Amino acid sequence: MDNIIAKINNLFNDPELRDKLLTYRWPLTIAALIILILLMKPQYFWLGLLISLTGEALQVWCFASLHKKKELAATGPYAAVRNPMYIGRYFLILGAIAITGSLFLMILFSIVYYFYMTNRVEREEEVLTEIFGDAYQEYCSQTNRFLPAWQGLDKEAIRYFRWDLFFKNNAHLNLIAVLVGYLIVYSWLF
Repeated sequence: MDNIIAKINNLFNDPELRDKLLTYRWPLTIAALIILILLMKPQYFWLGLLISLTGEALQVWCFASLHKKKELAATGPYAAVRNPMYIGRYFLILGAIAITGSLFLMILFSIVYYFYMTNRVEREEEVLTEIFGDAYQEYCSQTNRFLPAWQGLDKEAIRYFRWDLFFKNNAHLNLIAVLVGYLIVYSWLF
């Protein structure tokens, strides 16, 4: 089993494969969205929307708390976990998949996203250690990667939300894109 997991991790860290996926990300995304929309069922729309909006709310909060590569993000959702943006994105996409009503697709996505997220985060942590050094290492020792440790959370740090960062990090455009996407899905299904 360890050998299989190692091979999967190697696949997700293959620079050539990552370059190809990056090059073709838009055609692949559009094809996946078309297939997803064709599989969607009206009876699951509201559940999927709720799941996606939960993820989008977390992403928006992340955008409003993040000074990209300038300051160590340790406020807002980053006070609870080191990688809340990936968690938000997971629920955003999971909600869209939930509209298909396919438990198989939801589980398959969850497995693939787990490997994507954990491998990507490991690469990012190396970069953040180079940028922020000891401060990042201390933050890592106090804050879990994905699951919050509710004891000892600084309530003031959690409440952090800055509108200037919200706009600077294009959270408004991200939010508009999600809402427009769901309006299109709603129009298609109903």
